Amino acid sequence: MKKLLASAAFAAGLYAFAGTASAADCGSVSIAEMNWASAGVAANVDKIILEKGYGCSVELVTGDTMPTFTSMNEKGQPDMAPEFWVNAVRTPLDAAVKEGRLIEAAEILADGAVEGWWIPKFLADAHPDIKTVQDALKHPDLFPAPEDASKGAVTNCPAGWNCQVSTANLYKALDAKSKGFDLVDSGSAAGLDGSIANAFEKKKGWLGYYWAPTAILGKYEMVKLSFDVPHDKANWDACTAVPDCANPKVNSYPTSQAFTVVTKQFSEKAGVAMDYIKKRKWGNATVNGILAWQTDSQGTNEDAAKHFLKTSPDIWTKWVSADVAEKIKASL
Repeated sequence: MKKLLASAAFAAGLYAFAGTASAADCGSVSIAEMNWASAGVAANVDKIILEKGYGCSVELVTGDTMPTFTSMNEKGQPDMAPEFWVNAVRTPLDAAVKEGRLIEAAEILADGAVEGWWIPKFLADAHPDIKTVQDALKHPDLFPAPEDASKGAVTNCPAGWNCQVSTANLYKALDAKSKGFDLVDSGSAAGLDGSIANAFEKKKGWLGYYWAPTAILGKYEMVKLSFDVPHDKANWDACTAVPDCANPKVNSYPTSQAFTVVTKQFSEKAGVAMDYIKKRKWGNATVNGILAWQTDSQGTNEDAAKHFLKTSPDIWTKWVSADVAEKIKASL
């Protein structure tokens, strides 16, 4: 992911009260529709539920991590960022929460975002001995390089992506070259996705970097391999994530987390709708499936949100009361 931002734990304590929500309770709400797929769909799910279930009047505004945080912190707008990756703003966000400007709500991705090196599940099933990256590197013949099938390939991210640096350093730390593997530049996001699609089409092995939640992992079943070591944050920050680190060590990717952040003013005006904001979360498998449907259908974020609400009532009805759920169902 070009900008995969890591995490923070979001505290509870959002203002809510019992009763039936109305437009007067919730009023006008502005929601940041971030410019990556999972967050865009989440914003549209919130828009539909808040409007149809709670009588809010919702406006979606274009968002990105730093501009949205700055605006929420300094101006109190937008009211809400449904999927907020906070690593880049951890210190100022802590200050904003402590000083009462912003409130951290539910962790929207229940199992966090996942980065790592993956192989196709069909290959993992055929070779149950491959559990770790080190195991995979024992079998260059199973992961043929596109330009030289006599060598194995570790597929890297495109130039300029943060994951290109970490993957290159881990390739070096694992001494993968001496084990018969080339580090292959995917060239672009489309090239990276295409290499996975091609592997599944031809039933060939593939080893390389990817992340979730994404449409590709919703469409193609992959298995993330262990690096057989715990995540070492200090070494990651000092070396693994640093270009051309002289002496990289084997490390594991962190599990990133995404949460909902709201302004203090919104928490106080939203009424019982805040109960929904505190409960609303979903897992990678769910999001992967939604994004795969969106890609295949060439749907908008709104289309994907409606598809989720129509096909997964077993998930979202747990976030709201029965009467609110009926209102939302009737609107679809």
